[in-house]
Amino acid sequence: SMAKTPASSKKAAKASKKAATAGAKRPKRRTETYSSYIYKVLKQVHPQYGISKKGMSIMNSFINDVFERVCTEAANLCRQNKKATCSSREVQTAVRLVLPGELAKHAVSEG
Repeated sequence: SMAKTPASSKKAAKASKKAATAGAKRPKRRTETYSSYIYKVLKQVHPQYGISKKGMSIMNSFINDVFERVCTEAANLCRQNKKATCSSREVQTAVRLVLPGELAKHAVSEG
């Protein structure tokens, strides 16, 4: 509703909205994280160890950062090669460029 309304009716609408949300709590917006996957991998590697909330938050930020870097690099490769679609080839090359040495080799061999 982008139509212009007088200030008085806007205030009335806001007041009714407040009244509706005052009684019942609005359902929390779901935020997607990698926490369940991080936990599963941690248990595969070190079954005896756990991870704190702050540690999990750091790991989640790390994965988001690496994902962002690989995506940016893959997009640049597609642009340079005048391609409209990013294939697995561009993503693999992006991984080779973004990740250092041995880590890139392992990532590529894993697929």
